[in-house]
Amino acid sequence: MLRICIFLIASTLSLISETPVIAVWPEDRVPGKVTEEPETLIPRADGYQRMTHVSRPTLTFFAASDVKGLPTPAVIVCPGGAYRYTVMDKEGSAIARRFNQAGISALVLKYRTPDNREGALQDLQRALSLTRSRAFEWDIDPDRIGVIGFSAGGHLAASASTQFTARRYEAIDSVDTLSCRPDFVMLVYPAYLDDKQGNVSTDLNLQVDIPPSLILHSEDDRNHVTGSRLYAKRLKEKGGQHAFKLYSSGGHGYGLHSKGEARVWPDEAIEWLRAIGTQ
Repeated sequence: MLRICIFLIASTLSLISETPVIAVWPEDRVPGKVTEEPETLIPRADGYQRMTHVSRPTLTFFAASDVKGLPTPAVIVCPGGAYRYTVMDKEGSAIARRFNQAGISALVLKYRTPDNREGALQDLQRALSLTRSRAFEWDIDPDRIGVIGFSAGGHLAASASTQFTARRYEAIDSVDTLSCRPDFVMLVYPAYLDDKQGNVSTDLNLQVDIPPSLILHSEDDRNHVTGSRLYAKRLKEKGGQHAFKLYSSGGHGYGLHSKGEARVWPDEAIEWLRAIGTQ
């Protein structure tokens, strides 16, 4: 029994060491709005972990597999949840491990919720700079750090890729001297990209040098596919290494579990990263 207990403790410590959790902000220096409610796990029958009332944003680091000591690309993962919560496993840790298998390090961002878009963007801007500041420590290439976002997290990723010319908070320390522009962006069934009047949402600045962007969506996601179509059209007009993958079926919110045509999206995303020279 003692040996079993020691083994379990050692295994737990090993798991913790493999996936360190880092505070995005120094203690008591979180800018803007925070919730006063305690952080809460929302119970659902499907068993996925939905976190809400987040006031202390974190990054959880997942190191790439079999990289032979070379600096790797890295992707910050922004889970979805309508900005009310974040689905930390289905659209977070599971995604990170999938990219790890392709030699890409990943960091899952637990950003502020609920209903705090400004705070979430501040969190992601800081997370991008923070990741660059620790690139040597984590064997990451600071010039190959991107973002992948799902649903509301897709909108958040698009926001970071179009609003990087000015930080949405006052600089705190040396971390904030480093760029908060992602080097590439992947939007998976993103939400809120349009204004419901036939235009791209006004909170996405199309005048800046938007990094290479991949949009992945399904035609049967009727609530949100229009925004992806409009945004993809505007990106195409701008030129650059942007791509739009539109699948006939898949729906919304599937993560790695689509039963439709969209099930191939992870492989196509990794192929796109190779095509733009990131992977």
